[in-house]
Formats: sequence, C-alpha cells, structure tokens
Amino acid sequence: MSYNPGTHVIATLRTENSFLLERYAAFQSAINSLIGQYDLQKLGEVYHDFSPAGFTAVVCLSESHLSVHTWPEHGRINMDIYLSNHLRNNDGTVAALYAAMKDYFQAIVVTEQIIKR
Repeated sequence: MSYNPGTHVIATLRTENSFLLERYAAFQSAINSLIGQYDLQKLGEVYHDFSPAGFTAVVCLSESHLSVHTWPEHGRINMDIYLSNHLRNNDGTVAALYAAMKDYFQAIVVTEQIIKR
C-alpha cells in the first residue's frame, strides 16, 4: 500500500477586526458549515472562551484536525489545519479551509508553513 502525504498548514494571522477574535460562537458556526460543505467527519470538538476575551477551538476529524487560538488584544490568530489523504485527496480541501478561515477573520498572513507529511 502506498502512502500519500497530507497537507498541514500552520499559520499566524493578523486582523484589524478584533471583535471576531473575542468569542467562539460565530466561528463554531462557520467551521461547522465548512465541515459539512467539504464532507468531513467530525469526531469531537472543544471550544473555550477566555476572560476577558479570546478563544481556543480544537476540532478532531476522522481526517485529522483543525485548531485556532485567538488573541484579540493583539489582533492575532494561530491556526493549525491538517487533513490526511488516506481515503481521498484532501489537499484542495486544506487550501479551501485555510482560505475560508482567512476570509472569516478578514486576516492577512504573518507567518505560514505548508508541510506535506
């Protein structure tokens, strides 16, 4: 059996719209919509709002995972998206999720690593 490496994106983004980084509810809705749109299989999820603001989100998928951590006081988002290519090629899905998350946060890339593994 051959192994087809998946795509792993690790990035730090910046936005001027810090209100998008304060609470997870709207982000959770957006991610759930994307998971359905790309026919991904959610296994579990953890979301947490910090006080006074900011959130962390981790979604476990049968294809692997995505996670986000926000710092509204700095306008920063750290994200991690990895999908394996075990049952289908998900490279395009990773790129689409990454683009959708940048659009959601109205953010620009500070740093990014795109790794085939």
